[in-house]
Amino acid sequence: MSDDSTSRVRDAAAARGLEVELVRRPAASSLTEAADLLGLTPADIVKTLVVKRADDTYLFALVPGDRAISWPKLRAVVGVNRLQLPDAERALAATGYARGTIVPIGSTTDWPVYADESIRGRRIAMGAGAHGYSLFVDADALLAAYGATVADITVAAPAS
Repeated sequence: MSDDSTSRVRDAAAARGLEVELVRRPAASSLTEAADLLGLTPADIVKTLVVKRADDTYLFALVPGDRAISWPKLRAVVGVNRLQLPDAERALAATGYARGTIVPIGSTTDWPVYADESIRGRRIAMGAGAHGYSLFVDADALLAAYGATVADITVAAPAS
């Protein structure tokens, strides 16, 4: 599955003129561990969260690893009263990717992308469609390629 998924990511990126670099990495049990393996800070890794709306459509929220979704902020930007994280099975059905590998690039459905403004102007790492890989991309190019809505949608992550 990983070769198919990473091929899907590469093909979708190329179709949008987006330069991506896929890097194989050891499995990580946390985002902090993944950052250490890649020589990055948690803020450099952007989580792609698939979020379900009340009408059973979805959106992608791009959140830096040192931050968490602010549900009130995201609801205000999207203009809805209810949003929730779907279970792993629904996330897979909505995107074609398993949790922990989800990325808007190559998703089976092009859901709208909402990104936290703090990712602008940097090179970021994200899921790559398959476990054991990270994807590097210029955040501004990604945001432009997907017509992302960029806003303040996060809060500082609680200390673990």
